[in-house]
Amino acid sequence: MEEFSTLQKLSIWVLPVLFAITIHEVSHGWVANLLGDPTAKMLGRLSINPLKHIDPVGTVVIPAMTLLFTGFIFGYAKPVPVTYENLRSPKRDMAWVALAGPGSNLIMAFFWAFLIRVALQMYQSYPAIGLFMIASGIAGILVNLILMVLNLLPLPPLDGGRVVTSLLPKPISDQFAKIEPFGFIILVILLVVGILGNIIWPVVMQLLLMFMQLAGLTEQELSTLLYAIGALRA
Repeated sequence: MEEFSTLQKLSIWVLPVLFAITIHEVSHGWVANLLGDPTAKMLGRLSINPLKHIDPVGTVVIPAMTLLFTGFIFGYAKPVPVTYENLRSPKRDMAWVALAGPGSNLIMAFFWAFLIRVALQMYQSYPAIGLFMIASGIAGILVNLILMVLNLLPLPPLDGGRVVTSLLPKPISDQFAKIEPFGFIILVILLVVGILGNIIWPVVMQLLLMFMQLAGLTEQELSTLLYAIGALRA
């Protein structure tokens, strides 16, 4: 199978990426609202309308750059605001609010796997539509798994870092939380030197293979389509 054109890749990746980052953020606000903090609800952020969550850099510039230089799209949405003090049990509940984002990505990965199963049934009768749906499904599973695994790293301000902060005794968690202003810089450094990829990519690939079994695709079919959509380079 030949690699898709840039325009085809854009159409394959755009919806999976938009929904992955949007629903991830909405899930934080939705769980926070259940646990006593209506901040996101009052600001109109409990909406799956991507326009309400667009960040000029994370949702526009970074996806455009990653498409240009890597062949596939990745990005992030504007964080949903959570007022820590409004939570019924702030220290405990913040862990649940943090886990809601990666949890939503896991659920979405199952959704895309189901879509691939449907697309495989359609492929014989409607090969063009079926192939597009299968490719979009692979992109959807991959981007959601990346977001899930990345955000579960124990580094503030990532969701995993917030979970660790919630679980640690208060004196230690207060010291750990001081890492947060430097968290993004640390993440970028880990990315540039290649450590971040070495940490998350093996986990993502193992999970991806598991989801492909659920979806009904072989490892060879997965590899071919990953190259076609630009997620892997020859």
